Amino acid sequence: MSAPLAAALLPLALLVPAAASSAPAASPGSAAPPVSVVEAAFDPATAFVPPTAVSYADDLVPYGAHTRIVTDRSTAGRTVLTMTVTGLAPDHEFPVHLHTGSCGADPASSGPHYQDAVDPVQPSTDPAYANGRNELRLALRTDGHGEGTATASVTWQPRPGEARSLVMHAGTPAGPHAAGDRAACVKLEK
Repeated sequence: MSAPLAAALLPLALLVPAAASSAPAASPGSAAPPVSVVEAAFDPATAFVPPTAVSYADDLVPYGAHTRIVTDRSTAGRTVLTMTVTGLAPDHEFPVHLHTGSCGADPASSGPHYQDAVDPVQPSTDPAYANGRNELRLALRTDGHGEGTATASVTWQPRPGEARSLVMHAGTPAGPHAAGDRAACVKLEK
């Protein structure tokens, strides 16, 4: 192949990296990989391209703040989730929960908390279902620079396709926000 022709075809090759991949694609509803990582900067829900990380309260989760979420399912019957953040409101505690829906322009689109054993009555307030053994919960506390890390572990693995996001609630003190308000959301599954 001549050098000019190869140079002309190079940009086309860059457009099709998925086709050249030898790794099999996961089918919808299939089991998640043993360890998954989501890294994203928080953007407004109204961004032109739907963001992976959405901020609904930019005073607590400023646009451009960053998160890294590692979900480890490598041990059968166990899930360990670690969330690391930078650029958030300093000295603040965010209750963080796994949710069933995906992030969207409406904070409610993330749905209710994911539960291993689903409470038949929604919204779930029954302590037999709404507890730290049946839900994946983190208490993410930021330092004076707005950085923080929290880890939670549960003795189950989410059902494929049913745990789509991680929601940061406003917590207290929350200024103009109620403690349960959804301050931010990060998509974990498509």
